[in-house]
Amino acid sequence: MRLIRLKWKRVKVLNITVIILCLIIGVGVWLWFGESGFIRLYRTESERQAYIERIRDLARENQALLDEVHRLRTDMEYVESVARRQLDLVKKNEVIYRFDDTGQSPKENPPERSQK
Repeated sequence: MRLIRLKWKRVKVLNITVIILCLIIGVGVWLWFGESGFIRLYRTESERQAYIERIRDLARENQALLDEVHRLRTDMEYVESVARRQLDLVKKNEVIYRFDDTGQSPKENPPERSQK
């Protein structure tokens, strides 16, 4: 009788251990792959970091534009340089020379010899 009780206790402890282990595995799988699991948390954090970087880039660009607006309103020399560069404006009696940017010298054609 005593032997049966020991076996029964061992089976009971083993069953409880298996049930607890299954519950722990189930909770772990749910935490890892579930709707609000670690994988989704990782993706969301990656998206958040990308948005933060985009916000920083836009803030820098916005500040640069604000600085340019300020210069355009206050610095007449800067306005003149922008007009010359972007609109190809020139002053009166000013001559502009344009050069080829490729840096290659023009190819000279050798004179043709006429055969008589």
